[in-house]
Amino acid sequence: MTDVDAGGGDHLALAVLTQYRMATTEQMHRVIAPGVRVEQTRRRMAKLRNEGLIDRITLPRSGRLRVWFPTSYGTQIASEWPELRGRRPPRKVSDPTAARLRVGHTLTVTETALAFLEDARRRGDLCRPLDWIPEVHHSLGGGEAVIPDALMYYRRGPADGDDGAMLRAFVEVDRATMGPERLAAKIGAYARLYRYISTPVARRRSTFTQDQVEEEWRRRYPLFPRVLFVLDGTGPVGVTTRIRALRAAAQDPAADGFLRYVPVLVASLTDLRSHSPSAPVWHPVQEPAAPVTWSQ
Repeated sequence: MTDVDAGGGDHLALAVLTQYRMATTEQMHRVIAPGVRVEQTRRRMAKLRNEGLIDRITLPRSGRLRVWFPTSYGTQIASEWPELRGRRPPRKVSDPTAARLRVGHTLTVTETALAFLEDARRRGDLCRPLDWIPEVHHSLGGGEAVIPDALMYYRRGPADGDDGAMLRAFVEVDRATMGPERLAAKIGAYARLYRYISTPVARRRSTFTQDQVEEEWRRRYPLFPRVLFVLDGTGPVGVTTRIRALRAAAQDPAADGFLRYVPVLVASLTDLRSHSPSAPVWHPVQEPAAPVTWSQ
């Protein structure tokens, strides 16, 4: 039997790596054990690798940076745990070649998660490592879907408080690998998700007409999550160009009802790092207003 510390750090490390897909040693340390020496995290990762639960690739152009990912065996074990049930990663998450091809984007998504996790710790808010859930599938019917880079749960105030507000956000991380228009088209996709009502299959007409018809997202969320675009891989001019494209897409009448009720904000990862996600660094796409905080 594999020697996994089911009640402690080994369990959390494997759960986080399975859910996040990939992370460097330094990222794993910041996520699971920032209060101890990084050497302890290195030993933990080596232990899990020796047990066949995780593996790594080395990036030669990044100072031989080691990037960890779960093996098929590790994914199989972790996916059976209650906190990960129903969140099975893609089939190729354990393939080294697939990992190497996705590493840039995936590590940037993990770094974005850390910006929020570390900010929550500083502020005394509640956002645990597994409250960041990458690639949650939301069907639009006809084979289409909205799959945000992450769904985040974030509660303002301490864990033992009763008056904190629960916030949810879809997070889209853009590394400037697609044109501004393609990025902006995601606003239209979220607007369709906001309106989407699935058609019941093989249900009698009389039963269907008696049932209350509601949007599909209401089955999961009491309120539609706000949408946060995080921009990386480009300088100030590129950030400005992308903000303008998002604002132009927000003028589409088809998105009007969605944008009236759902905050859609954009910020650069550089600003999140140099200030914090809770600082007023977020630009509303609805109109050229002054920057705001994402949680207001």
